[in-house]
Amino acid sequence: MILTGPEIEREWKAGRIDIRPFCPSQVSPNSYDFRLGQELKVYRNYILDAKVPNETESIRMDDSGYTLLPGRIYLGHTEEMMGSDHYVPIIRGRSSTARLGLFIHVTADLIDVGSHNQWTLQMHAVQPVTVYPGMRIGQVTFWTIQGDIVLYNGKYQGSLGACESLVHLDFEEKVSARIREDLDGVLR
Repeated sequence: MILTGPEIEREWKAGRIDIRPFCPSQVSPNSYDFRLGQELKVYRNYILDAKVPNETESIRMDDSGYTLLPGRIYLGHTEEMMGSDHYVPIIRGRSSTARLGLFIHVTADLIDVGSHNQWTLQMHAVQPVTVYPGMRIGQVTFWTIQGDIVLYNGKYQGSLGACESLVHLDFEEKVSARIREDLDGVLR
């Protein structure tokens, strides 16, 4: 079940939902509007490789904003630090930004229970569009959980600002696991 806006506010007051800073005017009927933070990142190379770290450039926006161009992925972040150890957050772009042809977090919208971060936003513009720090760019909904809760403790936990992909660490974990298995076989 999805929480209503008033229930989000009640659960925030009870400490079961973490939104910092919290602004009551950003509560919607069944979501909370989040704002775009000041930092953007873009990958230096057009061709990206999932097995290696991909270099990024940081862009610090001022009040004049920044124009996103088609054909690139831009990494932004929520101005708010958000999370919950009791509910599953799901984030999406607002319909107002979608009507500008700006895709916000089209994939990977499910945030793990226990993840507390300034969430990184994957942004793609269909045509050039200027965005501004502090603008309401997306919304988070909170969903109830059925079953045992296992809190997130992954590689992005506690991140502040836009965070580039760390998928290359998954490959390193697989190599480390294979080495451990090989060593176990040799030591037996």
